[in-house]
Amino acid sequence: MKKILNYINGSKKSLSKKELSVEDPSTGEQIANVVLSSHEDFKEALESSKTSQIEWSNTTPLKRSRILSKYKNLIEENIDELASIVSQEHGKTLADAKGSVTRGLEVVEFACGIPHLLKGEFSQNVGTNIDSWSVRQPLGVCAGITPFNFPAMVPMWMYPIAIACGNSFILKPSEKDPSCSIRLAELFSEAGLPDGVFNVLQGDKHVVDLILSSIDISAVSFVGSTPVAKYIYEQSAKYGKRVQSLGGAKNHLVVMPDANLNQAVDGIIGAGYGSAGERCMAISVAVAVGDIADELVNKIHIEAQKLKVAPWTDPDSDMGPVISKEHKEKIENYISLGVNEGARLVEDGRNYKIQGYEEGFFVGPTLFDNVHRDMRIYKEEIFGPVVSVVRAKNYDEALNLVNDHQYGNGTSIYTSDGEISRHFTTNAKIGMVGVNVPIPVPMAFHSFGGWKQSLFGDHSVHGMEGVNFYTKLKTITSRWPKSIQSGPEFVIPTN
Repeated sequence: MKKILNYINGSKKSLSKKELSVEDPSTGEQIANVVLSSHEDFKEALESSKTSQIEWSNTTPLKRSRILSKYKNLIEENIDELASIVSQEHGKTLADAKGSVTRGLEVVEFACGIPHLLKGEFSQNVGTNIDSWSVRQPLGVCAGITPFNFPAMVPMWMYPIAIACGNSFILKPSEKDPSCSIRLAELFSEAGLPDGVFNVLQGDKHVVDLILSSIDISAVSFVGSTPVAKYIYEQSAKYGKRVQSLGGAKNHLVVMPDANLNQAVDGIIGAGYGSAGERCMAISVAVAVGDIADELVNKIHIEAQKLKVAPWTDPDSDMGPVISKEHKEKIENYISLGVNEGARLVEDGRNYKIQGYEEGFFVGPTLFDNVHRDMRIYKEEIFGPVVSVVRAKNYDEALNLVNDHQYGNGTSIYTSDGEISRHFTTNAKIGMVGVNVPIPVPMAFHSFGGWKQSLFGDHSVHGMEGVNFYTKLKTITSRWPKSIQSGPEFVIPTN
């Protein structure tokens, strides 16, 4: 049985005897064991990170950039391998996995511009013969705790920018699909990254708590569910860390009566059922405004029935299984709950079986109509291929649904009306907003992050928000006086 270890100081190792099984979601079969790191593993990774960071921080940004550029090339050369690793352990289609690696790669490309991104500001003669300037300096050792749904992309939202800024980085990936992070670390070493600058530490909550309580780790980045995000935020603050902690979502897609209905339905199908709904930017609520509701529900139903649910090895698969047996049961329980709450179940994805893969963790596309705001299937994040249609009488009611929800990650509106579009993008209390775009995920040179219960902390991830998060701002004021001193000054200088 394959054993997945840590990656510490440039080599795969672990002192721990504890292990957890890793399963193929398509078959339900165990394919590997992953080590659950011990306190000794953590101490070794931390010491490696502390030691390497000193020299790495003194490496010029241009030299760091050149290593990142080589890393970018290696990821491109190995993208098919990385996508296969993701698909086997997560279950998503190969095309979706490859796309997610590419979106992570874009952050590496952004980080290659670090010599420019770290430029400070300079002001000459802020006072008589006095100059002032600002610089951004690294924090030290940073850590990232990442979820199962994007084992390549989400870690790459974090560590390339952190490392480009001169920090070392400890990554704690999900124990459900841990292999991709090891391969990414190996490629970074191959690109010339000094040993210890990027360490991967496998494990569960025990390792998370060691990271959070360590006084030697300056910053923590997290993506996951809202309860855990809040815990990460609170514990990080308790131990004086800088923190960006991204939580859950319940993304609404508003369909106006003047929308291109076919485009809206395509958007809902792809964003609601792609990756089996296991995306923090998945569309889980379609808000049908006015008389468009019946036709919208009917078209979604027709298109959902055409989807091919199959293992990632099937090149024609539209969506694969969910991550685990436990998560499959959780999603199916939500579907049963929706029925009990009085929503109309139009398409039922429970008990979905595929010949030859009967033990796989498959949930079929599920569609509810007549969902109301007081139902749990509306209020809570399901994180599966379940789309709920909520009917709104008019635009104002639709906007209130978006703004009144506890989550504020992403939202979209489909309309042909520029005035409505402008009002929506201005007044939606959401971190990422799309117009006739179903999944408004920003490019790497912008920043990703929600509002309300979807983000805890002051910074979003990647883009300039990432650079600012992984650096400390220092401002210097300097004067070179004449040899003859004028005596002490007892008032604040003003010129």
